[in-house]
Amino acid sequence: MTDTAKLMSIGEFSSRSRLSVRMLRHYGDHGILVPAEVDRSSGYRRYAEEQLAEAAHVRRLRDVGFPVSAIAVLLATRGTESYRQALVLQREALRDELRAAKERLTLIDQLLDTEGSTMSDITVTTKTLPARTVVALSGVIPAYDEEGRLWQQLMPEAAKQGITEIGPGGAFEHDPEYRESDPTMSVWFPVAPGTTAEAPLVIHELPEQEAVVATVHGPFSLISEAHARIEEFARAEGLTFVPRQGIDDPVELLGSNVYLTNPAEVALEDNITEVCMPLA
Repeated sequence: MTDTAKLMSIGEFSSRSRLSVRMLRHYGDHGILVPAEVDRSSGYRRYAEEQLAEAAHVRRLRDVGFPVSAIAVLLATRGTESYRQALVLQREALRDELRAAKERLTLIDQLLDTEGSTMSDITVTTKTLPARTVVALSGVIPAYDEEGRLWQQLMPEAAKQGITEIGPGGAFEHDPEYRESDPTMSVWFPVAPGTTAEAPLVIHELPEQEAVVATVHGPFSLISEAHARIEEFARAEGLTFVPRQGIDDPVELLGSNVYLTNPAEVALEDNITEVCMPLA
């Protein structure tokens, strides 16, 4: 029996599953990831933590190109020969697309090696994040992969104010749910204690904290997979993440990416990113 006291809102489930609220509603309407509870008067949907594993599987099937109707069938046949055959046929269909779009092969080769082992280049562990002073710039961007727009503002402004970095920088995701467009983010880098800044830059004092950290070797497209690995690790270890309230939560409660390499200086497959989720 599901413990209703531990059910999470659709926003929290969206954040932890990396599926947008819109898609969760869409999936629920098609019998996929049906909420554990729907309030009859308000219509509010609530989900059980046990559904995160299924959500990760749904996202993986979606990411390899299966439509909603196919995902519903595949979930019902998981573990059977029919399921395996569907994956084989989908792989063949993708190969046909690659042959018809040879100009994309170079990029694909950068994302995946011939053995498909890139997806295994993610390691997850608990880690004590040190106390840090960081300077940050926040803004709304069209999509997560357009974070560079904020860096293009942060670095010149920091130089103008005489602020220098003393280590690898990163990014905070402010939205309590995963967004398909217009996410609010902050990009940041560590600075010496006592550093001051003027608007639009902000100084944050981050305390020492425990976190689950996924280290990703490869392109930024693996970050969603890193979140799935983090959720799997936390469930296996019985760990609980810091609860989120809203977009104005202090930055120490936010998930963050730390970029240990400069993407402008290394190939996509040589990127190293730490995806950090603070623990309660």
